[in-house]
Amino acid sequence: MNPVKQHISILTIALGSGGAEKVISLLLKELKADYKVTLVMLYNVTHFPIPKEVDVIIFNKNGPDRPTYLKFVDTISFIIKYYHFVNKQNIAISISFLALPNLINGIMSSFNRSVKTIISERGFPSDNVTSKLSLYISKWFYPIFYNRCHKLFSNSIHINKDLRDNFGVKIPMEVIYNPIEIPKTIIDSNRLNTKTLKLITAGTLNKRKNHIMTIRAIKASNLKYEFSILGGGDLYNYLQNEIKESQLSDNIILEGKVKNVNNYLLNSHCFVLSSFTEGFPNALIEAMAIGLPSISTNCLSGPLELLNENEEISIKNGEFFIAKYGLLVNNDDHIGLSKALDYFHNNPEERVKFSQLSLQRSKDYQLKSIYKKFNYFIQH
Repeated sequence: MNPVKQHISILTIALGSGGAEKVISLLLKELKADYKVTLVMLYNVTHFPIPKEVDVIIFNKNGPDRPTYLKFVDTISFIIKYYHFVNKQNIAISISFLALPNLINGIMSSFNRSVKTIISERGFPSDNVTSKLSLYISKWFYPIFYNRCHKLFSNSIHINKDLRDNFGVKIPMEVIYNPIEIPKTIIDSNRLNTKTLKLITAGTLNKRKNHIMTIRAIKASNLKYEFSILGGGDLYNYLQNEIKESQLSDNIILEGKVKNVNNYLLNSHCFVLSSFTEGFPNALIEAMAIGLPSISTNCLSGPLELLNENEEISIKNGEFFIAKYGLLVNNDDHIGLSKALDYFHNNPEERVKFSQLSLQRSKDYQLKSIYKKFNYFIQH
């Protein structure tokens, strides 16, 4: 007779196209074998696949883009609905991702201590707030409701430190990095030993991703580059105008949202991450898993952990650092980035070397390995 599986719930805002949502989708592939799993979504948005063995409950059939007053009403409704769901379904472990679901999980835990509540912070908290009001709310509610939960995991040691130092979170914390699936097709590293340099990046066209930094770095260089930017967002027109004014329309293409990201990566020579801040840069590790050599800003959090095993470094303004698994530059330093680009451009043998190192590093983040750590964490 097969033992009865524990019933666990995964609580999230939706399953849109973000990094946290992709992590959930990947973990569900493994969780379904060990548990009875219910995915609870606050809003009705689904981008990533959900295994057929996973039950799905959607609290609100609308999308999350709603007026503030309706979001407040929604939140009260979600708290009540989730509390009743957990009790009715005899949930053993309640796992939530992102701030609002984490707060709901913490409130639910305040009234039901028999359920093991585990929360996951996915972005650097001090930089995730959108206004002074949201920062005040976070500073007030995180210590109260996060600390009502049993455990917390994030995807960076810097996130956990920020939660402890600046938000008063005292519950046990662990770092479990984002999992990836190793792609079926990877780059032949020797193909990177060419005279051209095709750059690529992927990310929402917003201020945080700072794509303008790479555009300015290319403009500052005397060498020729081809640069593809994957993703859509509010800054599309602004970036397009900057590209045109810089006379780089033949060199830089805003590709918009694409589904076949790997095909674009396979046709490139170098991945560039220019973000001001990250939680854990999925795009960077996925590019490394394809075999692309990478250049990244040394932003919080993730790049230093990925590219230099979190060993602290110092980078002079206008320069770059050759890390263990890629190149690092300071935030918003387009001159340093331009020099890093030229380094890879002028040294194709270094591109080959760091391509092989990227493949080596990405193996540490394979789904099976990360899930093993995750499963141990939620059980102990």
